[in-house]
Amino acid sequence: MTVKSRSTMKIAHLTTVDLSLRYLILPQLVAATEWGDSYGISAPGPHVGFVEERGVTHVPLKSSTRGFDVAADLRSMVELWRILRDIKPDVLHTHNPKPGVYGRILGRLAGVPIVVNTVHGLYATADSVWSKRVIVYALEALASRFSDAELVQNPEDVDLLASRRIVKPEKLRLLGNGVDLSRFNPERRNDLRESARLRWEIPSDSVVVCFVGRLVEEKGLPELVEAMSSISGNVTTLIAGPVDPDKQDAVTQSVIDRGETTGIRFLGMVEDIEALYAASDIFVLPSHREGFPRAAMEAAAMGLPVIATNIRGCRQVVDEGVNGLLVPVNRPEALRNALTRLVNDADLRSDMGRASAAKAQLEFDENEVVRIVMETYIRLADEKGLSWSIPGDPGDVHVREARPEDAPAIAELHEAMIGSGFLSSLGSRFLNHLYAALIEFDSEAVYVAEGDGGVVGFIAGTTDTGGFYRSFIIRRGFRAGFAVIPSLLKPRTWKSLWETFRYGSTHPARAHSELLSMAVAPKARGGGVGRRLVENLLQEARERDIEAMSVVVGASNSAAIGLYESCGFGSPRVIEIHSGSESLELLWTS
Repeated sequence: MTVKSRSTMKIAHLTTVDLSLRYLILPQLVAATEWGDSYGISAPGPHVGFVEERGVTHVPLKSSTRGFDVAADLRSMVELWRILRDIKPDVLHTHNPKPGVYGRILGRLAGVPIVVNTVHGLYATADSVWSKRVIVYALEALASRFSDAELVQNPEDVDLLASRRIVKPEKLRLLGNGVDLSRFNPERRNDLRESARLRWEIPSDSVVVCFVGRLVEEKGLPELVEAMSSISGNVTTLIAGPVDPDKQDAVTQSVIDRGETTGIRFLGMVEDIEALYAASDIFVLPSHREGFPRAAMEAAAMGLPVIATNIRGCRQVVDEGVNGLLVPVNRPEALRNALTRLVNDADLRSDMGRASAAKAQLEFDENEVVRIVMETYIRLADEKGLSWSIPGDPGDVHVREARPEDAPAIAELHEAMIGSGFLSSLGSRFLNHLYAALIEFDSEAVYVAEGDGGVVGFIAGTTDTGGFYRSFIIRRGFRAGFAVIPSLLKPRTWKSLWETFRYGSTHPARAHSELLSMAVAPKARGGGVGRRLVENLLQEARERDIEAMSVVVGASNSAAIGLYESCGFGSPRVIEIHSGSESLELLWTS
């Protein structure tokens, strides 16, 4: 059996341009750096430096273009062949239409052990003209014969590929799509909103409609310009995205000029795109074709209602009438009506925005996408008899009682995995004091899951919540208070403190015992570590004759809720500790 060591393991991702490396698959590239050598193969461009700063080696595919150019495509194939023979990757992962076809074929012919392809969105759907369907489906059928796995972002594409036998069903895996939920979330929108509106000189009472994407007709920009030209009221429209001259349908200057005459502002590329979402009230995407639109997911995660066309991809982001509105393709009048409806109804925007954020938490986590990708590599390696020593693999995990020296690792894991919570905002030094005190407290119950690389999970509970916090203030109050001073300079910290105190004094928990916190590192998920932690805590509760225990969890965190319910927690009670953020209090009884 061949053993691939960490230093020699090589994973290469192939895309058309460097823009895709940065904005579409960067988390996968970075994850691969933890396993060995990570390569990004694409045309050179302005985003190469950003990618390489993350530890990824960029390999230029100089002839690669987004447009249709037979001569350039043939040169790209020759270049890729030489690259593959040179770097000899263990995994070649292809993306985008053109390299997704020739990359799979050349990868297999070049002897790459594992060839994986991501279908970001078929270029033909069931509604396309028959000639386009024949060409696209035939190319997919051919290229998929050279791959080991097909990761498909959209469930509608999975159904089509399987039902028409374009791809062998055993190769198909639904991948989904995701975004960085720590970067894109409603709390950040609240924090950035005022400064973002000042930056773009937006009146405080103006309703802002934003679009993010390439400036091509396929994205529906001509229809958006036409729809916005007749919308009345105090509305500001912001369009962010690069021109794409390589594409035949690049938006013409006349469309841009017409948009500017109606007040639309074209911002070009916006690097800190979360600031644009923060300044906005409505996100719009009148696209003609999508796989699984990233910008729409980002906007939803920031708490924006989304107006999009009723097509594959957009249907996966927008639940009609719940977190947004779906309109027919290439229908400016229908688009105008949907925009007018949301522009004139602040309550509806608010309700749909909350629904968007909740949907994003459940369905749009990029960590889950990375997990599926890496899991696919491992499965294929096992099937081919390859044994990889994977950096970060926790190995055998055992659960034990926490010791004082575990406090820093628990604090670090809490801050990393519960980053949007109030306690995380107080900083790692405060959390270190908190968990050190909890481990020392007589009525505590703290367990850690330990793997080869150290602590990969923890759970913390107490049989006397009030008693613990009194002990914490007496024993460590001064040191913890000193550690939290930088956080207290932020107004939102004071607001959260007041909301926490007010809620605790007016809405007592249903049990004195409480499961305070739990987190499992991504590399240790999927193996039942979380369940083992909960079961250890509950077993100790039984041994101490504890009759009831409560836990508070975000209402949108379905994974945690499902775990707790499967372990015996129930009787959910909806609560709101912090304004605009619903939680559930679950109760366990012995």
